[in-house]
Amino acid sequence: MTAPARESILIDCDPGQDDAVALLLALASGDRVNLVGVTVVAGNVPVHQGTANALRVLDLVNSDTVPVHSGADRPLLHPLETAEFVCGPDGLAGAGLPAPSRRPGSAHAVTFLIDTLRAAPERGVTLCALGPLTNLALALRLAPDIAKKLKRVSVMGGAMNLGNMTPAAEFNAYVDPHAAAIVLGSGLPVTLFGLHLTHEAVPCAADIEAFAALGTRTGRAVHGWLTRTRPGGLGTVAHPLHDPCVIAHLLWPDLFEGRDCHVEVETGEGPLRGRTTIDWNGRLRLPANAHVVARLDRARFFERLIGTLAHLP
Repeated sequence: MTAPARESILIDCDPGQDDAVALLLALASGDRVNLVGVTVVAGNVPVHQGTANALRVLDLVNSDTVPVHSGADRPLLHPLETAEFVCGPDGLAGAGLPAPSRRPGSAHAVTFLIDTLRAAPERGVTLCALGPLTNLALALRLAPDIAKKLKRVSVMGGAMNLGNMTPAAEFNAYVDPHAAAIVLGSGLPVTLFGLHLTHEAVPCAADIEAFAALGTRTGRAVHGWLTRTRPGGLGTVAHPLHDPCVIAHLLWPDLFEGRDCHVEVETGEGPLRGRTTIDWNGRLRLPANAHVVARLDRARFFERLIGTLAHLP
């Protein structure tokens, strides 16, 4: 049997513990994915802290060749709202990671995205967007020609049901709804992983202990992230691994189910800001603009995630 082709990916993120696990999964899957670079956007924490966090995660597994670039420090129109109340003061509470050993690249993340995509073959790169979509929206506005280089944009964001930032909105869509609207209106192939899906990626006690049992730096870090205190009112008692679902879908699509839908983002002010209206049953009779993932085989997801991270130091 022919091995699956190695997929080139860019990760745009706002680390964040679940972003960190997604980065680790991509790094542990080097035979399946080629991580071309990491760009950072303001979201869970301010962009300077998120950039340091991306570098700290790469240091954890001795990865010093993946480019990291800092990007937008605020949403397109709204003031930045961050999530230290969930992630901790530095965004990676629970692992005690040291300061990064290197500095990020000098180019702005948007410039790096544009230059990297222009150099790529047509439909040659999958962009995994794990935070607010500000960097990608800016890149598409500045250089619309890069759209033809993107095979797919896999987005962690939105919700079919209740939100976690407000009753209506998931955090990433809430922080920069205008950027989300630009991406969903771009005509690009978008795969959407909302809270309705990622709230299924909640580890049980045995999963959490299995990370510790790996006996590695990576295992101890993930165990620390998953056992930190979680505030109430977020929709789950334990910490969901939202962002790793995006990488897992590239590796193991058999674990997921979804359908093509029309999705709209509320950009107005008020309590519905950032709400994603996902027309699951096609009632609006509008063309689909996203493949909405809605089901996950939780047990096999954690089995494969733990088994793959076991290869890291």
